[in-house]
Amino acid sequence: MNVRSEIKKSAEIRAEEKKIEKAESISANRLNRIGPVANTLFNLIFVILALICIVPVFFVFMISVSSKESLAEFGYRFIPSAFSADAYIFLWNEKGTILHALLISVEVTVVGTIIGVLLTTAMGYVLSRPQFKLKGFYTWLVFIPMIFNGGMFASYVVNVNILHLKDTIWALILPLAVSSFNVIICKTFFRTTIPDSIVESAKIDGASQFNIYTRIILPISKPVLATIALFLTFAYWNDWFQSSLYISNSKLISLQALLNNMMKNIEYIANNPSAGLTLSQYKNMMPTESVRMAIAIIIVIPIACAYPFFQRYFISGLTIGAVKG
Repeated sequence: MNVRSEIKKSAEIRAEEKKIEKAESISANRLNRIGPVANTLFNLIFVILALICIVPVFFVFMISVSSKESLAEFGYRFIPSAFSADAYIFLWNEKGTILHALLISVEVTVVGTIIGVLLTTAMGYVLSRPQFKLKGFYTWLVFIPMIFNGGMFASYVVNVNILHLKDTIWALILPLAVSSFNVIICKTFFRTTIPDSIVESAKIDGASQFNIYTRIILPISKPVLATIALFLTFAYWNDWFQSSLYISNSKLISLQALLNNMMKNIEYIANNPSAGLTLSQYKNMMPTESVRMAIAIIIVIPIACAYPFFQRYFISGLTIGAVKG
C-alpha cells in the first residue's frame, strides 16, 4: 500500500508540475503576444527606418545619373528630366588611377582587419583572465585612452619620427589596428560568455595559454570576432585621414583619399598623365555634381556588400545563452 501511495503521490506531483508549467507557458505567451495594432505599428516603424536608410542612397544614385542640363535647370530630383552616364564614364576614364587606389584600399582593409582582430581579441582574452597579475594595470592602460589621448601632433611624431611609417602601407594599417573600445568589448565577451571551466579543463590537460586561445577560445567566439571584424572593416574602408596625413606618394594613396581629392580639387586629376588632357579640358568635360555623387556610390557599394557576410554571426551572437543545457 505504501508503494502504491508513493507512486500515486508522485504521479499527482508530476501532474501538478505539468499544470504549473502549462499555466506559466500560457502566461508567457500572453505577455509576449503582440496585438494586431501593435504589430502594424511596429511594421510601419521598421518600414520607415528602412526607407531612411535606402532613400538617401537611391537619391544620390539618381543624381549621379542625371545630366548636367537637368541639374542646372531643375536641381536635385528623384527622377531627373534627362539621364546621363557622363559621371561614370568620366570615372571610367580614370580607371587606372582609381583601380590602383582601390587595390590599396582592399589590401589595407583585409590586412588591417586580420591584424586588428588578432591583436584586439588577444588583448581582450588576456584582460579577461582573473589570474593575470597585471590585469588591473593593463585594464587602466586600455581604458584611459578612451577618455584622453595624446592628440594628433603626438601620434604624428610617434608614427613618423619614431616608427618611420611615413609613405609606407603600414601608416594606413597600424594606427587603426587596435581600439580601446574594441578591446573592452572582447574582454566583456570572454569574461561573460566563455566558462572558466573550459579554460581550467584545458589547463589540466596540459594545454598552454596560446593553445587555449587559438584552439578553444577563438573557434567558439565567432560572434565577437565578426563584430570586431565589421567595426575594423568599416574603419579601414572609410578612412581617408591617414592617407592625407602620412602619405605623399601617389602610388600608396587609398581609394577614399583619392576620391576625396577628386571631389575637392580637380587639379589632382589633371596631374594624372594617363588621361592626356589639360586642366581646362578636364574642367569643361567634368560633370561636377554628378561625379561627386558617383564617387559616393563607388565608396558605399563595396562596404555595403561586406555586411551580409557578418550578419549570421550577429544573429548567432544574439542567441547565445538562450538554450540552457
